[in-house]
This record gives sequence, structure tokens and C-alpha cells, in this order.
Amino acid sequence: MENEERKDLKQPSLAVSIIIVLFLAACFLIQLVTVGEPDVHMTLVFAAVVAIILLLIFNKTPFALIEEGIIHGCKIATISMMILMFIGVMIPAWIAAGTIPTLIYYGLQIISPSIFLLTASVVCALATLCTGTSWGSAATFGVALMGIGGGLGVPDAMTAAAVVCGSIFGDKLSPISDTVNLSSGTCEVNIFDHIKSVATATLPAYIIALVVFTVLGFRFAGGNADSAAVNEVMKVLSENFKLDPGHALISLVPMVLVLVMALRKMNALATIVASAMSAMIIAIIFQGYSIVDMMSYMNYGYVIETGNFDVDKLMNRGGLQSMMWTVSIGYLGLSYGGILEKTGVLNTLLFSAQAITKNARNLILTHMAAGFLTIMLSASPYVAILIPGRMFIAGYEKLGIKKTVASRTCEHSGICLDPLLPWTLGGVYFSGVLGVSTFDYAPYAVLLWLVPIIAAFYAVTGLFVWREDGGTVRKKKAV
Repeated sequence: MENEERKDLKQPSLAVSIIIVLFLAACFLIQLVTVGEPDVHMTLVFAAVVAIILLLIFNKTPFALIEEGIIHGCKIATISMMILMFIGVMIPAWIAAGTIPTLIYYGLQIISPSIFLLTASVVCALATLCTGTSWGSAATFGVALMGIGGGLGVPDAMTAAAVVCGSIFGDKLSPISDTVNLSSGTCEVNIFDHIKSVATATLPAYIIALVVFTVLGFRFAGGNADSAAVNEVMKVLSENFKLDPGHALISLVPMVLVLVMALRKMNALATIVASAMSAMIIAIIFQGYSIVDMMSYMNYGYVIETGNFDVDKLMNRGGLQSMMWTVSIGYLGLSYGGILEKTGVLNTLLFSAQAITKNARNLILTHMAAGFLTIMLSASPYVAILIPGRMFIAGYEKLGIKKTVASRTCEHSGICLDPLLPWTLGGVYFSGVLGVSTFDYAPYAVLLWLVPIIAAFYAVTGLFVWREDGGTVRKKKAV
């Protein structure tokens, strides 16, 4: 009976759907121009209220369906937001256990400032390739690298961009990545064929990104002032934490635990909780903290006063409460997206785009635009893969284009935009964990900008747009 009622529901008109989208875009644009950085929380609230009013008045949408959309969005957000909250718990535990101080202390000795950004990106890329989780790499290696970068005098925005680019690169090419499996599954292609297709744009974009990070790193090459500052940071760290080789090895157990559990494909939330608890135990036994101290740190963030501003800035962070501002964005963004998904606004917008997909170029460019639109409206990279992917796959089959082109387009659109927007899951996560606004690190996140540009170039020229009968669209035109 419920299914029959759902079939009878009127789809929102294209005009109403466009007004809903334009209102959200206008709110962000006005705030960007007048304030410089949007108040994302209230923008999403106002946008949701306007969308609901328009749907109730012009589409006669039952409020029960709107509530269903909100619940659907919150359901999508819950596990991700729980992971984010427990990462807030894990970070001060890692600091108290000596994990992050150890990585910073020895990292400052090993890594040269001139190659730091390059190293940071490669480390996160390798970690994500092995574990399949960009979030895990950012929460572990990324947090430590933020501390090392701060000690070396590298701007936080640049370090965050290097971490994000490396993590996303590894995530897009790892066979155990959730988005890789979702994209290949949505388009019904072999996962390794999908990865090869994704690499055509991702690999050259990452090489260019590494060149950019290398050039940026030259700005921070040696110098007496830098060396003195680094030595002072190391001295203060060694005075406040037990960082001798024995304690250093023990302090790395929480990080090793994350890597082992991730490689064994264990639940991400369970992995973060286990790492946080192990760090708490190490902090109590080996660093001399009490259980009361640890409960306070894990809730409100680690606090230390060393007399050194740089060290205090590096160490005073984390805590469950520090993540709640970010978590609220996640729930609001996914609730807004859930409303648009369940009430049919997204379907109306995407179906209207199908009329112009008469050739390979238009099909791929429209698919990419649909991915961008879906991630902006739904705030979920998974929705941005699923809905456009399933909606346009028939177009690829009709034109005789290999499905691997469709699967990589899913990755090249929504996934690349995800870490750049302050209200999407990726933007919320990376900015929350790394402590840097998406608006600050976005200009340096070269990989995320280049991949869609290269993918669009392939669509226009026909390069790497393979046909089922062999060759590419480009070669067929040349015959």
C-alpha cells in the first residue's frame, strides 16, 4: 500500500526544483561576497525551510515524506559523525600517550622543510592505498603531519592540502576503498578495470600536484631561524613527554593498531575506538596521567602550558566537544540532502539533463555536472555516486561506450568536490580533523581541481573514452 501511495506522489516541477537550488546557491554567494565565509549552519537551515515551504505549497508534498527525507539524511550521517566524534576523542588520547609528540619529535629530525609538503602528500597517499580509507589517513598521519608542518613553519593550509590530496589520491586508486567499490558496483564493472580507468586522469593530476607541493616547499628551505625554532620545539616536547626510544615505540601502538585493523577491513568506528582506548591506557601507564585527566582531555581536548607558543598550539587540540560544531554541519547538510532526495527534487533535476546527452562528450560532461550538483545538494559523496551513476549508465550503453568510463566519471565529479565544500561529509570531516577551513586549504588542493578538468578535456577530445567495439571515440572520428 505504501509503495502504491509513493508511485502516486507528484514529482516536483523543474521550476520549483531550480528555485530550491538557486536559493541555496544565492545564500552562499551573498555570504561569500559580504562576509567572506558563509555561516554554513544557518544557511542550510534557511535553505531547508524554503525548500520545505515550496514543496508543501506548490507540490503538495506530504510532510511525512519530508520527515522521511530528514530521517534518511540523518541515518546516512550517523556513522560518519560518530567516527568524527570518536576521532575527537582519539586525538587528545594520542597526544597524552605520546603518539603525536613522538611523530612530531622524530619527524622534525628526519623531514626537511623543503620536501615536507611532498613527503606529507606521499605518506598519506601510500597509507590510503594500503588501508583504503582517506579518513583514517587524515585522522592519523594527517594530524601528526599538521604538527610537524607547524613546527617547520609551513602554513597549516598548505599542509592540510597536501594531506587531503594524498589521501584522496590513494582513496581513488585503492581496491579496498569504499568509494571505489561503490563506483564500480554502481556501474557494474570489474574493480581493477575501474581503477585503471580512474588512473587516466588521477595519476597525471597527482604528478602535477606533487610538482606544485615541491615548488611550494622550496619556500621553506633551511635557515638559522627555522633551525633554532625547530630545536626549541623538540626541546620543549622532550621536557614534557617521555620520548626516549623505548617510550616512543610503545606510544606508536595506537597508530599501528589503526593500520592493522584497517588492513584487515575491520569496522572503521571500532578501529577508532580501539585506538583511542589503547592510547588512553598507554597514557595512564607510561606517561603518568590519571583516569580523571584522560576523561577530561578526551572530552574537552588536551591542554598543556609549556611556555612555548608553538608547542602549545600543536598540542592543545582535540576532544569530543571540539567536533560538535562540525558534527552539526554534517547532520544539517545530510538532512537537507535527504529532503531533496526523498521528495524527488534530485530526480527532477537529473532527468531534465538527460535530453542533452546525445553524444559521448555531452553525456560525460552532463554526468560530471550532475555529480557536482548532487554532492552540493545532498552533501553525500555516496549519493553523488549512486544517483547520477544509475541514471546515466543506460546512456553509455546506448552509445556503445565502456562502463568503466561511466564508473570513473562517478569518481571524478562528486568525490573530487566533496572535500572542498564546507557542508559535505568530506569537507566537514577533513576541516574538523585537520583544524583548517575548507576555504583555506582549497586553493592549494591542486589534485581536486585538476582531476575534473582533465576528465572534461578527455570528454571533449575523446581521449581515453573507450568504445565497446575497441578503440576510442577520438579514433572513430578520425576514420
